[in-house]
Amino acid sequence: MSTENITTISPSTNKPVLTREGLSADGLLQVGEAAQKAFKAFRKSHPTLESRQTIVKKALEILESRQDALAKEITEQMGRPIAYTSKEIATALLRARYMLRIAPEALAPTPGDSETNFKRYIEKLPVGVVLVIFAWNYPYLILVNSLIPCILAGDAVILKPSPQTPTIAEHMAEIFKEAGLPERVIQYVHCGTPTDLEPLILSPNVNHVTFTGGVAGGLAVQKIAASRIDLSVGLELGGKDPSYVRADVDPAWAADEIVDGAVFNSGQSCCSIERVYVHEKVYDAFVSEVQKVLAGYKLGDPSSKDTNIGPVVSTRAKEAILKQVADAKAAGAKDETPENSTFKNLPTEGNYVAPVLLTGVDHSMAVMKDETFGPVVPIMKVSSDEEAIDLMNDSQFGLTATIWTKDVPRGEELADQVEAGTVFVNRADYPSPDLAWTGWKESGKGVSMGRFGFEQFVKLRSVHIKNYPK
Repeated sequence: MSTENITTISPSTNKPVLTREGLSADGLLQVGEAAQKAFKAFRKSHPTLESRQTIVKKALEILESRQDALAKEITEQMGRPIAYTSKEIATALLRARYMLRIAPEALAPTPGDSETNFKRYIEKLPVGVVLVIFAWNYPYLILVNSLIPCILAGDAVILKPSPQTPTIAEHMAEIFKEAGLPERVIQYVHCGTPTDLEPLILSPNVNHVTFTGGVAGGLAVQKIAASRIDLSVGLELGGKDPSYVRADVDPAWAADEIVDGAVFNSGQSCCSIERVYVHEKVYDAFVSEVQKVLAGYKLGDPSSKDTNIGPVVSTRAKEAILKQVADAKAAGAKDETPENSTFKNLPTEGNYVAPVLLTGVDHSMAVMKDETFGPVVPIMKVSSDEEAIDLMNDSQFGLTATIWTKDVPRGEELADQVEAGTVFVNRADYPSPDLAWTGWKESGKGVSMGRFGFEQFVKLRSVHIKNYPK
């Protein structure tokens, strides 16, 4: 692999924002070698969790002090409206501080059963060097899921950011250096695609890979890693997350919640609501309320504080979203998007996609089967809870699902039947830091967040100690 220039294109203007130089295969291998040396030195210089917690705490304080400037950069690079980008960093800080707080419990040894003359326990040791490949849509939120438990566990880290948001890795490396982290414990590399990392993934200097992104990218990483028995892989992939509105709910309330879950960040969330099933008794009222909510949204320049929805990330993404919509309409779906001047008078530059409300959809359409990753709300009428659950589970994905009902016990019963790693009742699109974030089916493998989120970044060792005979 030769070096290449990697250019970030603004979603708002389709013009270059910045350029970074990729690494050759030899350069990648040198990063891996440096990471292993840094890991071994880190274990000696910071052998206690308390010393590592001090560094993380300081780093988070620095990150917080730069929140506004970094938020502006997210808007410039990936197009989310400025009204929301600082909240991503605030949420990342809350998530990171939660992991900081629970680290002593999560990383504590597990004692074996009591036995006379023996001391036996399972200890959790750092896995080594972790390659973190992370996505652009919520770069700080995604990154802290891995970076914080890695540093607390005592690992060294190589960050590979998306070409869309390359500076996030650079900022975090600099922040942790200022906080006192030794040299090269955090490094970063720039490249175009995950397959460019093959020399690094195959080298013995990388001990674990965690990937957040699309299914194709995750499969590519897993295939490369498959030739190494000693390399573990965690994958956080896409979704086609369903939502079911039961007959007993207030349609206006449910519509407001579901539209937000569907079109926030221009629908570019792995846990966005991408398909909605509505009981026939409230179907017409619900569609009407969704129209009212969408009519109040403002699509436009993400640098404006009044904007609700900015551009999607790329021309390629825009074309894929519009194709799903066009194909659905050609197959019989009806476009019931309400009148909204900002949806019609789109900026002449950039990758702007207006939200679309589709009815008359079914599972023969890609818009109900394949990940959209855009601001599309397809709504399908159902006649019973049983039909809704069957349709919700009719997917190769299983990340999150939502059920909306006044009857919370019934909501819990239905949630138990849904095939997804996270199920919400009367809530959506909220990865709780104290719970496990995990995908079922093709939505991934492994766990992040909560105390289980530490486990992929440690390795277990059983210790047996017998008293010396007297």
